[in-house]
Amino acid sequence: MLALSRKKNEAIIINNNIEITVLEIKGEQVKIGINAPKEVPVYRKEVYIQIQESNQEATNVAGVESLKGLL
Repeated sequence: MLALSRKKNEAIIINNNIEITVLEIKGEQVKIGINAPKEVPVYRKEVYIQIQESNQEATNVAGVESLKGLL
């Protein structure tokens, strides 16, 4: 993991086309802005995990249903 220090209004660039900027710092909370192409999905980690779990559940259910049709 790369750890960087940034101050308010400073940014980092990822892969030449994603910019992450520190917008505000209040106590232990940091507000960031992310500028990325539309085709690059950006999720909070907890939302991303929920999506992955839902996709896994859907795959498991679809797999069982398709096997029932074979019997």
